[in-house]
Amino acid sequence: MFRIVFTVLALATLAACGAAEPKWATDEAVANSTYIHNGPTTLTLFTVISNNSGSGAHAALMVNGSQRVLFDPAGTWHHPHLPERNDVHYGITDPAVAFYIDYHSRITYHTLRQDIVVSAEVAEQAIRAVQAYGAVPKAMCARSVGEILRGLPGFESMPNTLFPKNLSDAFGALPGVTQERFYDDDPEENGYILTTDI
Repeated sequence: MFRIVFTVLALATLAACGAAEPKWATDEAVANSTYIHNGPTTLTLFTVISNNSGSGAHAALMVNGSQRVLFDPAGTWHHPHLPERNDVHYGITDPAVAFYIDYHSRITYHTLRQDIVVSAEVAEQAIRAVQAYGAVPKAMCARSVGEILRGLPGFESMPNTLFPKNLSDAFGALPGVTQERFYDDDPEENGYILTTDI
């Protein structure tokens, strides 16, 4: 009986989370938005954290390699000048990064940015992994980012978790990780930021 009830509850929860929302920008849009950042080859984990409970609400992975892309699984952030293919956003310039952080940081949440320098080979492997992953269902952001990280050399210890804070704690324990927290007093309903030009 318990197994039946648990299965029904699990299916109801997944249904409530929502299905993946595939998007596919054109080859031309992606090519025209390619951005090459001159910093070191880096993996950046973004975690959105509740200011009230301290729990994680969202996770995303930015990769700086031959180009800089942002894997924002099941995220609501977007911009018409930044083409998206199945949760991978292209054209991630410094203003785009600031825009991403500003969108998520508000009176109820802050954004934790954690960076680690990796080899060019690992960065390219990460870019290929996020491009191949596909659109992510709601509430699966931490699990998808963790799965991608575990497939990279040096990141095998990342947990298989649904909780963004657990993932950020494990990522932060890796040697060489630097981090910064971003706070903002924007109201909770700050969707108007999506109309910002970058």
